[in-house]
Amino acid sequence: MGQHQEDAKVFKALCDPKRLAILEQLRSGEKCACVLQEPMDLTQSGLSYHMKILCDSGIVTSRQEGKWTYYRLSASGGDWALMRLQAILTPDTKQNNSCLSCGR
Repeated sequence: MGQHQEDAKVFKALCDPKRLAILEQLRSGEKCACVLQEPMDLTQSGLSYHMKILCDSGIVTSRQEGKWTYYRLSASGGDWALMRLQAILTPDTKQNNSCLSCGR
């Protein structure tokens, strides 16, 4: 169950239009929270909510500088997310897929 919970954090981060828009902004480099907040028309608490989910997933990292928080994409988090998606969607032909009830 542990791996499924970790996978769910990543895919939860990717299943919201606002979070996808934030990721799109971060593609051009590190951004201050204030820069992310303006075009998204989000309150500070709304942005914090989305950034927590993105950071918890490992796709985004943050650093504090004074009273501002700066966010950037995590290369290792992105690589891990891609690896997990590929693993989940790749058929495992080694598993026994026969049904005990019908024998197929």
